[in-house]
Amino acid sequence: MIRPLHPVEIFLQPGDHYFADRDTRIRTVLGSCVSMTFWHPQLLVGGICHYMLPERGGERREGDWPAPDGRYADEAIALLMKKMDAVGASHKEYQVKLFGGGNMFPETNKNINTMSQVGSRNVQAARRLAKQHGFTCVAEHLGDIGHRNVIFEVWSGEVWVKHTNVVSIAELETIDRRLG
Repeated sequence: MIRPLHPVEIFLQPGDHYFADRDTRIRTVLGSCVSMTFWHPQLLVGGICHYMLPERGGERREGDWPAPDGRYADEAIALLMKKMDAVGASHKEYQVKLFGGGNMFPETNKNINTMSQVGSRNVQAARRLAKQHGFTCVAEHLGDIGHRNVIFEVWSGEVWVKHTNVVSIAELETIDRRLG
């Protein structure tokens, strides 16, 4: 794929989503949040979401439906699917890649059931939603400890990930003693 001469650069904040054409590069930084990229290899269009939680909590009454919010996995996917619908291609033609869901506080989470951690729940939601909507997941970089810098180049569908582990408090104290 040919890289655009002057690509449009977009940075996603938590809760954001973006759908773009082949002239766009989208970046974000993930901790326990998850990003899902959607790319159409023939049309060279794609989108990405950066959600914070698997779903919106609380009870809803009939007629009490707030506008979709990209902070929640299911609602972020719904927002991107509306953009995909506008293009006219089947959702099944998009390739999906999943990123994030890191444990950002391993020292404080040692005694907590892993499945109750936000990052793990976000990972489960990404996999469930991709399957539920019939998307083909072609790559993932999920879980573990630390954060990720993610760059999605819409012109090629390539996603670049830099994963950085979180240094524990004990490791920081050891480094401090050596330097001090």
